Amino acid sequence: MWIFILPKKPFFNVNIHLFPRLARAHIYTLMSQWQKKTSVQKNSQVLGATQFRRLADLPEDNAVPTSASKSRKSKDKWSFPVLDGRIHQGHNDTTEANLRNSEACIQRYLELLGKVCQRKEKDILRHIRDNHKLLARDRLRLVLDDDSFFELSPLAGYDLSYGTISNAGCLTGIGKISGVWCMLIANDATVKGGTLYPITVKKHLRAQNIAILNRLPTVYLMDSGGAFLPLQAEIFPDHCHGGRIFYNVALMSSMKIPQVAVVCGSCIAGAAYVPSIADETIIIDKIGSMFLAGPPLVKAATGEDISVEELGGATLHSRVSGGIDYITSTEEEAYEQVRSIVMTFNCGKQITESVEYDDPLYSPEELNALAPQNHECSLDVKLIMSRLIDGSRFQEFKAEYGTTLVTGFAHVKGYLIGLVANNGELTYQASLKGSNFVTLCSHQNIPILFLLNSVPRTSPCTSLAQAEDLGRRIKAQACMMATIACAEVPKITLVIGGCFGNDSYAMCGRSFDPNFLFLWPNARVALVDCRSPFVDFLEGDENFTMDKSTLKNLEKKLENESTAFYSSARLWDDGVILPQNSREVIAKCLEIIKQKDHQTLTFQQQPILRM
Repeated sequence: MWIFILPKKPFFNVNIHLFPRLARAHIYTLMSQWQKKTSVQKNSQVLGATQFRRLADLPEDNAVPTSASKSRKSKDKWSFPVLDGRIHQGHNDTTEANLRNSEACIQRYLELLGKVCQRKEKDILRHIRDNHKLLARDRLRLVLDDDSFFELSPLAGYDLSYGTISNAGCLTGIGKISGVWCMLIANDATVKGGTLYPITVKKHLRAQNIAILNRLPTVYLMDSGGAFLPLQAEIFPDHCHGGRIFYNVALMSSMKIPQVAVVCGSCIAGAAYVPSIADETIIIDKIGSMFLAGPPLVKAATGEDISVEELGGATLHSRVSGGIDYITSTEEEAYEQVRSIVMTFNCGKQITESVEYDDPLYSPEELNALAPQNHECSLDVKLIMSRLIDGSRFQEFKAEYGTTLVTGFAHVKGYLIGLVANNGELTYQASLKGSNFVTLCSHQNIPILFLLNSVPRTSPCTSLAQAEDLGRRIKAQACMMATIACAEVPKITLVIGGCFGNDSYAMCGRSFDPNFLFLWPNARVALVDCRSPFVDFLEGDENFTMDKSTLKNLEKKLENESTAFYSSARLWDDGVILPQNSREVIAKCLEIIKQKDHQTLTFQQQPILRM
């Protein structure tokens, strides 16, 4: 018995030359069946096309009329309902107060940014003329594809207990090299000779953490005099101190995250370990050097006179120690070599796709008037959302439940995101809703954007019913915290107002390791809001004995320590951004995150061993 499979072509057309006698008996039956089948398929196609044309003719709810040339993907994005982003006349007083506050905060931010970028002229001259080296930003320009350097934490190091360390003594950020998004970490030798302070180490570690979370190839431009010894107790011994940098380099290599280091200056003591452990290392002849102790220390310890080149120069490490892979004669040649090396990274170079998207229906310039001065000046968060997302279109999830938290889906420059935004106190219902939505995004592998504006409690707990409500709320918030901590999707947090207490944890604050976290200049970060009635709670406590003068000083201290600039100087975030630039920054983060989707995620037991 013969069994014949007819997937696409008729039997008589394919197999008649193989089985002519058998085929002759059934040829007319098969032809008849095939004709009927073809007729049914054609009729189905005609019917389907007619139905789609009729559906296309029907007007969509809230849809903007468009030409037929738009893609199907764009039509899907347009299907989300449009948010009403109009600012009503009754909110004029609030928006005016917010605008005044935003303008003052932005002015302060720009002033601080100018201060941290300033360098002493003698330090610059010594670096360029005497040492024949380029400035850190000039190095970045040479290695990057263009000038679009996404700098992180530019205010880090400002006004610390041990002084101001401009830019924390190093530049960190993300840019494209040979078409690949890379993390760049560049020591700035014009700041204390590139010496590593505690804040320098913290900034370096945060950059590595972002590289690990987003699987970004990393380029180190090393020019450092090692640790600042008077503060060695805050730099050297702990798990989050300097040694962690070297641990991360090895860990990233084992995760197959490529790393290349350029020795473009002195690498003394601990600074010598990064180029020694990195996957590939370049050194610049007569400029780069690596050793644990320099010639002056050798002279003091042994009485021997030795030159920099003899002790740890380019020739020694490239020909004798083998600790260097490439040697170049100039800095320009070294950075060209970096670009060539990055081209060999098999890290899934992102294919550029032209994605159609619509701009928000409302101007992002109006966000300054919507950035809340305090919790009493907070307007509906949907007004802010409507100025950030494509076409101001938002598919809300559980719209009628837990309304003090807004959740749903939107697009930012064509990238689909889940949105979780504070719209008041994080209540019991709102927390359960947040847990539900975060789990949904995690299952569907959708990145989540958190718009954080926590509202402090305005009254103390004075009854059993209030205590029970508070207990239920805390349990629900704990559930939301656990869900966010375990959600295996990229998370971006933008603090648009207050970031206070346990609400900040439940909304993916810094402790919960978001891929990126940014602040608006008006933002406040603290355990409690000194502007809330918490002082009245203290005065009502029988055990409270603080006099008014001390209390006033405490309020002033908390006021200063809760500003966005105090936070950013200590690297509690990845930088302060202007409200009107938020959409661009979020889209850039999503584009960077997207690159790892094109990589093969594997893990090997050991890093690349140089020798």
